[in-house]
Amino acid sequence: MAKTNDAIEIINRRYIKNDPALQDLLREASLNAKVAQLIYTARKQAGLTQQQLADLIQTKQSVIARLEDADYEGHSLSMLQRIGEALGQKIEINMVPNTLEFQKIVK
Repeated sequence: MAKTNDAIEIINRRYIKNDPALQDLLREASLNAKVAQLIYTARKQAGLTQQQLADLIQTKQSVIARLEDADYEGHSLSMLQRIGEALGQKIEINMVPNTLEFQKIVK
């Protein structure tokens, strides 16, 4: 294995690579961050403040702030659809095989 000074790579090699529970946590955190970023980016591209988007979907500004927080874990499909509709966009969802889980099923 090649040497590296990259802290993320070192952490991955030492801790995450061999720990399925940490891998699951990382995947979940990554997905939450991605959803939060998508909401933020779509809102900004529409030229809206959090309050303006909240008004469009009949909720509070604090709800939008929470949805745009990468640590928030409560994203719901219905709320994402409401946001998408308000911004003139649609939500697309993909399911792809989790290679580790898929391998367990196939065996």
